[in-house]
Amino acid sequence: MQNPTACLLVIGNEVLSGRTQDANINFIAKGLGAIGIPLREVRVIPDVPATIIGTVNEVRARYDHVFTTGGIGPTHDDITSECIAEAFGVPWEAHPEAWAIMSAHYAKTPDGIAAFNPARQRMATMPRGAALIQNAISIAPGFSIGNVHVMAGVPRIMQAMFSTLAPTLAGGPPIVSRAVHSTGAAEGTIAEGLSAIQGRYPALDLGSYPYYRAGGQGVAIVAKGNDAAMAEDAIAEVTALFVSLGATPVAGEPAV
Repeated sequence: MQNPTACLLVIGNEVLSGRTQDANINFIAKGLGAIGIPLREVRVIPDVPATIIGTVNEVRARYDHVFTTGGIGPTHDDITSECIAEAFGVPWEAHPEAWAIMSAHYAKTPDGIAAFNPARQRMATMPRGAALIQNAISIAPGFSIGNVHVMAGVPRIMQAMFSTLAPTLAGGPPIVSRAVHSTGAAEGTIAEGLSAIQGRYPALDLGSYPYYRAGGQGVAIVAKGNDAAMAEDAIAEVTALFVSLGATPVAGEPAV
């Protein structure tokens, strides 16, 4: 069975400027791997309508799922939602369910329904036909349309949305990983043998990751795929390769 594929678009000038450090890629990549939807590409793009629209249309045609983070808040620079509407060629309009959820929520606040002001109403305005992604943290939902899933950029809120969305996605076999490392080994020494092992396991991604610690430099090898037994066999061969080169292998990845 072939796994569906995914792309993540991180949307926001604040990420590109360096003001905000993205904290969502790691969470989404691991979460998608657990449900068998490997993340194949990540792009960081600005709050520019033409860029958002063009990129969304490009990647939604290439991948089974596209996830976006950022740009769905109440301020003038939160333009992701209307850009998604334009990408799909549908109106950007009040979403009845989102509107009801948010107006009911703000009616219970000290300011009453007046708190559901035009700025907050933007968060209940979505492409026509969008399905909501519920948000247990701050009420304002994300949404899915076609194969595009639009989530908040704030990590805690994004994680709440993803936990709601993930069980609804049709994935494939979970992506598993096995690893071995050795301090004192070097990529240049193991490269030839590692290439031969990769050739014997074309269904796996066999990654080589050098590291530098106070105790010395080394390299970690990680096998990823959807067949645990195959990943274990490949790592067993890497372990034997380390030994043959006089290095001491240690199961797993090195401590941070």
